[in-house]
Amino acid sequence: MAVLLNSVPSIKSPSPELSRNYGGFFTQVLKLHSFSLNKDFPRLAASTTQMASPPKDTSTTSVFTLPNWRSGRNDPRTKELRMNEAFLYLEYMVGKGHKPDVVQATQLLYDLCKSSKLRKATRVMEMLVASGSIPDAASYTFLVNHLCKRGNVGHAMQLVEKMEESGYPTNTVTYNSLVRGLCMRGNLDQNLQFVDRLMQKGLVPNAFTYSILLEAAYKERGVNEAMRLLNEIIAKGGKPNLVSFNVILTGLCKEGRVDEAIQLFRDLPSKGFNPNVVSYNILLRTLCYEGRWAEANGLLAEMVGDDRSPTIVTYNILIGSLTFHGQTDHALKVVDEMYRGGQLKPTAASYNPIIACLCKERKLNAVTKCLDEMMYRHCSPNEGTYNAIAVLCEEGMVQEAFSIIQSLRPKQNSSLHDFYRTVISSLCKKGNTYPAFQLLYEMTTCGFIPDSYTYSSLIRGLCMERMLGAARDVFTIMEKNGYRPDTDNFNALVLGLCKSQRTDLSLEVFEMMIEKGYIPNETTYTILIEGIIHEEEKELAAVVMKELYQRQVVSRNTVERIVMQYDIEDLSV
Repeated sequence: MAVLLNSVPSIKSPSPELSRNYGGFFTQVLKLHSFSLNKDFPRLAASTTQMASPPKDTSTTSVFTLPNWRSGRNDPRTKELRMNEAFLYLEYMVGKGHKPDVVQATQLLYDLCKSSKLRKATRVMEMLVASGSIPDAASYTFLVNHLCKRGNVGHAMQLVEKMEESGYPTNTVTYNSLVRGLCMRGNLDQNLQFVDRLMQKGLVPNAFTYSILLEAAYKERGVNEAMRLLNEIIAKGGKPNLVSFNVILTGLCKEGRVDEAIQLFRDLPSKGFNPNVVSYNILLRTLCYEGRWAEANGLLAEMVGDDRSPTIVTYNILIGSLTFHGQTDHALKVVDEMYRGGQLKPTAASYNPIIACLCKERKLNAVTKCLDEMMYRHCSPNEGTYNAIAVLCEEGMVQEAFSIIQSLRPKQNSSLHDFYRTVISSLCKKGNTYPAFQLLYEMTTCGFIPDSYTYSSLIRGLCMERMLGAARDVFTIMEKNGYRPDTDNFNALVLGLCKSQRTDLSLEVFEMMIEKGYIPNETTYTILIEGIIHEEEKELAAVVMKELYQRQVVSRNTVERIVMQYDIEDLSV
């Protein structure tokens, strides 16, 4: 590794700790000799080639229809199997030179996105282009937006570039999705530079572009920076809209500057904007949670008219703030008022804060009654409901919590195994990993056997809560229980450590993985490369990535995505 680093003049001064660890990293990579046979790489390379080529002439190609994946049994597992069959059939027929029905293929893309199968959804878009079909702009934007929302900004950028190369123009709405995706990752200066590059490619910033940047500014540097940026945009001829001012209102409220927010709210008409229901909800949330009920009631009295009539969000703000102040009876009355009004229906988000508050007060009968009312009103529990019930675990009532959660299972359209998996995953996502372990024990006494997905959920949850040692201990627990961890479990731990900015520990896990005979995949290496980048070691990451590409353990497709997403220079492959 020392020879490798010395041979690259662009490396200035990588940290000694990181350099030592990467020495071991490459030693382990050298021990692996089977990666050039990884069957995924030829497919990825082929798909890249297809996307880069202009659409072929398919005027004489027969159009085929897909198997109907939307009819039949409606449980999640069966729906997923049918959808996968449709995807495989699409892949097979396009590979044979046939052209898919565009409406069907587009619907499959939408359904895959909604089921979080984003790689397959991206592949559908690639196959549409490769077959000579013309995807509609809405589906293209929908896919880019979903990729960005899930944090796959690099994949989204790569898709946009390939679509443009294939002759499909990108509009401002799609570019705004990319800008929002990058802003979610922080680094305002980099985002502003990215917008400049997009403007050179033809992006015309609109009010929503400005709003995205303003939100990034207040989250990263505070609302004063956002206000300065807004003034700069106006001075340069930009025309922000009400959404931009709503962003400033949010920033002021988040910083506790409520009186300034109220003043801006009252000044909006003089700036050419009438406050809408979003503007009212922003102020209402802060006033209610601060217990400023008289002012909150005054705002509510103003909320009359099409643009400012209360929405489900308004009601949920009232319910959440009332339970925050311990007024569950009053909160339930608000739910009843909403239900009996007829225009708005309560959702799980309406009931969840009430359930959490009742659990905190150990009122089991009231919790059960509240859940029964939800079911009667055709309001299905969601992830937030399971987290609300898990509050009982904090009160030492684990078996009671399990019993209540168990009672919800018959109402869910899933198998017992899938239901338990969902509950554990839901708790871990929200930072309730300890209750997840407590409930998992109860589940195992009922015959539930945790699978790879469940263990990965626990590992991710522990890492998110910065319990890194406990996350590593999960592997010991797995092995003691006769379960052999898989690559996905190791990837979950490596990713969790990298997100905690402990790339040094992630490299130790990588070495342990090799020593135990596990085979890393491309995802493993990608996580490590991005971990190095987040340690402010871009140059070193470039060296590592180039070496891994030459060893055929990461594909050209992955290298191009990372180079584009993180703006890595001077890397040719």
